[in-house]
Amino acid sequence: MSGFEVKGWCPDAWRPMMAGDGLLVRVRPPLGRLTAEQVEGLCRAALRHGNGQIDLTARANLQIRGASEESWPDMLAELQALELVDPDPVREGRGAMLVQPEWREGDDSHVIATGLCARLADLPDLPGKVGFVVDAGPAPMLGDAPGDFRIERTATGELLLRADGRATGVIVARENAVEGLIRLAHWFVDSGGHDAGRMARHAALLPAWATGDAKPAPSTTPLGPGAHPMGAVYGLPFGRIDAERLGAFAGDRRAPIRLTPWRMLLVENIAPTPAKGMVLQDAPILHVDACVGAPACPQASVETRDLAARLAPLVKGRLHISGCAKGCARARAADWVLTGREGAFDLARDARAGAAPLHTGLTPERAVALLGAC
Repeated sequence: MSGFEVKGWCPDAWRPMMAGDGLLVRVRPPLGRLTAEQVEGLCRAALRHGNGQIDLTARANLQIRGASEESWPDMLAELQALELVDPDPVREGRGAMLVQPEWREGDDSHVIATGLCARLADLPDLPGKVGFVVDAGPAPMLGDAPGDFRIERTATGELLLRADGRATGVIVARENAVEGLIRLAHWFVDSGGHDAGRMARHAALLPAWATGDAKPAPSTTPLGPGAHPMGAVYGLPFGRIDAERLGAFAGDRRAPIRLTPWRMLLVENIAPTPAKGMVLQDAPILHVDACVGAPACPQASVETRDLAARLAPLVKGRLHISGCAKGCARARAADWVLTGREGAFDLARDARAGAAPLHTGLTPERAVALLGAC
């Protein structure tokens, strides 16, 4: 368990990653949903065996921070007992799946995602960052969310199988969607996809059976904080929540919680009521993406979140502050991006982290002055 390094892969519960504040243990709840009892148990594990801090990631996973090599095995056992981690590490490693958070039992998203979960053993060994998207609600919501093999909805209501990076895909029936995803994953590996790492970077021509001219419908607006037909949506600034607060929240409300890739929680069957550490209405802080930064991340050379909080009310549009060029907090371009480099910041516009900058060597004060004037 020693010698963890960042090597272009994402952690999971069986394969944690070392950060500046200890091991990161990533949990992928089935279909992105936890019961209140599971939330409480996960929070107890985070407090007993970690530092009590939990991140909600852009892949709608929960990341427990601050575990040690000694405490990790006990945490893993508790998460398995909660049925939040597969007892088979191979199946767990293949379960990177993002499901439209508004799914309902028996609908296309639910049936396809459940079917894929049941067939994880049929998948090939995939690169560490590769994952699936099941976005089969009445209108797509996850067009900007990361995922390599996708089930989506067309503008005319059909189901679409699409390889990420390709503008179009092929129509599939619901009963064939899981088989199509598995087949596409095998083709990816067999055609050299491991070298590319991600589907969008894989230059091989798709096989004829996966080539079509069907386009996904435009994505609807992501969920926002406040009342929702299924309950209430709570925003988590930077995706961070304290385990003690989250556990108390779940215990008080006794309601299932769904995770979203927008760093928001959809809590079922409740009216929106204030909660510490969570945001119930749109606020500038929810339009800023910021990784944990230094010193919690050994790759970062700058502090990020204090600066993000200062800049949030000053910047129009989406702001991304990244401790390094990896851009873990946001994979897509932002209106403004500050990237840490050798203890200072590079500033770019309409770009991803690490892009060619407009300004280099910025101190936090200079970054505030520049962006506050935009």
